[in-house]
Amino acid sequence: MKHFKLTTEFIEHIYGTKLFRIELTIDCNWGKAGDKGGFIEKEDNLSEDAWVYGNAQVYGDARVYGDACVYGDARVYGNAWVFGDACVYGDAHIKSPIQIQGSKH
Repeated sequence: MKHFKLTTEFIEHIYGTKLFRIELTIDCNWGKAGDKGGFIEKEDNLSEDAWVYGNAQVYGDARVYGDACVYGDARVYGNAWVFGDACVYGDAHIKSPIQIQGSKH
């Protein structure tokens, strides 16, 4: 069972792509079921125990997985990967080709 679902709330990205707000479906490290997260384009952008919250955005073929997180006003897109225990935050814009893993901040 996935720990999140896409909600009907969305924002339109500058290129017309819809990014959907996510919501926790179970209690976990990131909060309680029903807590809202950030925005992703599709379910494939987020997997395992990773989380996106605040106004953060993940789209394109980007992936956030493992125990990684993206938050604040950060954006992860293109083919970028954020995984392991890595966190991307603030006003960071991470675009491919890049992979961030481990405990990088």
